[in-house]
Amino acid sequence: MSGREHRGTIFVEDAELLSHQEFPGQQFVIRLRAPKCAAAATPGSFAHLSCDTLIPMRRPLSIMRADPSAGWIEILYKIVGPGLAALSQQPVGTVLSVMGPIGQGFRPSTARPRTLLVGGGVGIPPMLFLAESLKARRDATWQPLVLMGSEIPFPFRARPSTILVQGMPPEAIACMPLLDDWGVPSRLATLADFPGCFDGYVTDLAAAWLSSLDAEVLAEVEMFACGPTPMLMSAAKVARRFGIPCQVSLEEFMACAVGGCAGCAVPVVTEAGLAMKRVCVDGPVFDANAVFPPAA
Repeated sequence: MSGREHRGTIFVEDAELLSHQEFPGQQFVIRLRAPKCAAAATPGSFAHLSCDTLIPMRRPLSIMRADPSAGWIEILYKIVGPGLAALSQQPVGTVLSVMGPIGQGFRPSTARPRTLLVGGGVGIPPMLFLAESLKARRDATWQPLVLMGSEIPFPFRARPSTILVQGMPPEAIACMPLLDDWGVPSRLATLADFPGCFDGYVTDLAAAWLSSLDAEVLAEVEMFACGPTPMLMSAAKVARRFGIPCQVSLEEFMACAVGGCAGCAVPVVTEAGLAMKRVCVDGPVFDANAVFPPAA
């Protein structure tokens, strides 16, 4: 995709920090007044955010929620390096520069309305955005199920779900309260022995649920995943095992985030053969088999 195709779709605006919540594990959720970005954001897109006036390099961060009518976006981040450490010190009222929304997001198919959303760690935010988007859509009878995994405390206070999910391992009862309140079922997985969580990787939980479905139901399932690369590779394998399509959102280091530097390029299988694609503008969402082919 050429740079010309992005003209008029990526905005740079001064964004006021409206709220800044801290959670265990050096995790933070920020809300920013960024009306142009909020109006154009889609699940899977991200923002390139300035962290401090003394740090010139921006940081690419997935958009977790966006409210076009109120003009705000929310972002979950975990401190990794001095940039995000500096961001964590910014008080409410600070004005930060936001460039966004950037990237090609998730593309759910109306033919497969049973959407399985799998997020690991800081890969959780796009899943929340996608679930909220599907909940609002009326072009199909969408039935999202959100599975989240983390080895540090989740960035919310988990509670037992009020929504029954057929085929779910009985020990997996904890959920994200916000999703439960929306009527969207969610379950949590961890190896850290958190109460009510599935004991294992989130992709193992996905496989356990998928194994409970018959062929007719599986034909309506599509998987979407975001998280660290090993988790995405596992998600691709699980999807192939059950014969369902899967889209993954990649995480890569970025400099410009608008396709100019090509520093985030990854090999992707295309109809013409192997090609280098930029995660920032050609992705971050790709078909799982294109980035993690069966031979990988």
